[in-house]
Amino acid sequence: MRTVTKLAGFAVGLTAVFGATYGIGRVVDPTPVAESRHEAATTPSAPEHGGTADQLPGGLLVSERGYTLEPADAPAGEFAFRIAGPDGRPVTRYEVAHDKQMHLIVARRDLSGFRHVHPELGPDGTWRVDTPLTGPGQWRAFADFTPTGGEPLTLGVDVTVPGELTERPLPAPATSTTVDGYTVTLTGAPQPGRTSSLTLTISRDGQPVTDLEPHLGAYGHLVALRRGDLAYLHVHPDGTPGDGRTRPGPAVTFLAEVPSTGSYRLYLDFQHGGRVHTAEFTVVPGAAPTSSGPAPTGGADHGTPGHGHN
Repeated sequence: MRTVTKLAGFAVGLTAVFGATYGIGRVVDPTPVAESRHEAATTPSAPEHGGTADQLPGGLLVSERGYTLEPADAPAGEFAFRIAGPDGRPVTRYEVAHDKQMHLIVARRDLSGFRHVHPELGPDGTWRVDTPLTGPGQWRAFADFTPTGGEPLTLGVDVTVPGELTERPLPAPATSTTVDGYTVTLTGAPQPGRTSSLTLTISRDGQPVTDLEPHLGAYGHLVALRRGDLAYLHVHPDGTPGDGRTRPGPAVTFLAEVPSTGSYRLYLDFQHGGRVHTAEFTVVPGAAPTSSGPAPTGGADHGTPGHGHN
């Protein structure tokens, strides 16, 4: 069933709802705007899925290794943030990873919305982008980056968009889905605590797609989010375009390691015909996925997928 909820402008109840798992937070914008922000605590108390703070998956912390994700004031229709370094000042130098200095991923907490965009860095260290938040809801924003001279990091912060929210159930596990006229089939299943091979095969009108275009340095880009705490897993492709062995489709293989049992949502970005498409799957590590034929990604029970690349 779908539950309709009203989200107040500053979502006062979020502290009570998420405090046990994500830590007590604070609302950042002092003036009414389209989006209000609620930060996770630096260190969650009693991680829901086990593990210590030193071994947590990415995206569960707003601050790690001296770096902090700080939402910034922005006009309506824009999303802005900074990364504060160990000296407390905004970081202005980043390494390029997967063709970009910053990857911003946002997902609604019921996993019915997902977007992956690339903000632009200003001279003052503020990242800005047209807002990727496509509607009312409780969202998690992930900043995936590597500071110059540092290690890769993924920091996360809660963001609330006020309005009438329709909560949607997580789709059942399946091995096939459709998006924009493409059929994507999943082979392989993740296993908790060990590396697994996941292959996604793309076809269109019954024919294999053999001319995928490179996107972010690969023929596919996969993000996995764990239901509940939204632990962020950036999964790496096996092979790169131009390496002499990796074909441009129809199959794209990834090496994935999930830290626990539970339900995960997979988001595959692939580019074909000059456009990026996003296919979504639900997987349960350790269980064999079931399939009743291709189901449209983001159907009536799970929202229309919004996806942008800037």
